[in-house]
Amino acid sequence: MASLNSTRTNPALTGSIGFGLFTSIVSRLGTWNDARITRKSLSQLSARELDDIGLCYGDIDTVAAGGLRR
Repeated sequence: MASLNSTRTNPALTGSIGFGLFTSIVSRLGTWNDARITRKSLSQLSARELDDIGLCYGDIDTVAAGGLRR
C-alpha cells in the first residue's frame, strides 16, 4: 500500500501568503540554529577527538552547513 506524507503547507490553502513566509522564516531559523549547535559542539572537541571521527578543524564549518557526507 502506498502512502504520501507531506508537512509542507500550501499558502493558497491557508488563506494568506504571509503564513507561508512565516513558516519559511521559522524553518530557516531552525536550520541556522542546528548548524550553530553543531559548530559549537565540534569546536569543543580536541584535535584527537576530531581525528577519531574522521574530521579536522577545517571541516567543522562544512559539516555544520550540512556538507561533507562520507
